[in-house]
Amino acid sequence: MSAEAFRSKLRGVIGFPITPFNADLSLNVAGLRKNIQRLMRYPLAALVAAGGTGEFYSLSPAEYLEVVRVIVEEVNSRIPVIAGTGFNRALATEFARQAQGVGANAILALPPYYPNADDEGLADYYAAIGEATPLPLIIYSRDWVNPGSEWIERLAARVPTLAAWKDGQGDIRRYHQIIARLGDRLHWIGGIGDDCVPGYYSIGIRVFTSSIATVTPKIPLLLDAAASAGDQKELDRLMREYVLPLYALRARRKGYEVTVMKQMMDFAGLAGGPVRPPLPKLRPAEIEEVRAMVERWKPQLTS
Repeated sequence: MSAEAFRSKLRGVIGFPITPFNADLSLNVAGLRKNIQRLMRYPLAALVAAGGTGEFYSLSPAEYLEVVRVIVEEVNSRIPVIAGTGFNRALATEFARQAQGVGANAILALPPYYPNADDEGLADYYAAIGEATPLPLIIYSRDWVNPGSEWIERLAARVPTLAAWKDGQGDIRRYHQIIARLGDRLHWIGGIGDDCVPGYYSIGIRVFTSSIATVTPKIPLLLDAAASAGDQKELDRLMREYVLPLYALRARRKGYEVTVMKQMMDFAGLAGGPVRPPLPKLRPAEIEEVRAMVERWKPQLTS
């Protein structure tokens, strides 16, 4: 898939599946297949295999390849599959090549393990990933990787395969400035969460990654429709009833952005399972909060 063909498909909701584990923390392949089969009943723009919500950093190399392979098989070329990569130059480039080998359509580059790297070294890291395969490259600006527009412009000139930028900062002012400088050189993705859809769509973005989609694609698809149509009343209702309460719970502890979603999936009858350390478990009272939340979400959970 060419970069232009890939970019043309990025409109609406990109699903960010979790990676289900069994009680002993082994990979639940059967559960992953069922989860993806359910997601494919909805008009999603793409799926991310082994991304941040998919606990990429907790997977072994063999598990990583299995997750990407299974998702590619279940998607069966109906929508693009974007494979996460990261850690360091050697592993990131190897993972990218392996993902290409099993049929992934694009690569999502997470930050390297070494925090607060020098600008030149960081650029070399992303350039190496871009050179590893001809697949379209998406950079995920999250955590400490928050470069300015000049750095991004230089990298885009250096890496021809760089096709899109995924914001994971939630700084709408800064993101707007970056978009204004680079224009249509890159495709712009809202990537920090469903709760930022109103802000993203206000500056012209029309695609976002959704972890809510792993529980139910209905809510993010409704968010996209309301935000695209400028239906502020409906957008406010969706945010108030579903999105903001969930994100308030997720914000309580680092790692809950995954833990909470997995617990919701378990209560919704899907394959979630535990998180792997160092992500934290929910406290008993919070488990009951999630149970009550899923009960309120029931009208949006049915297929």
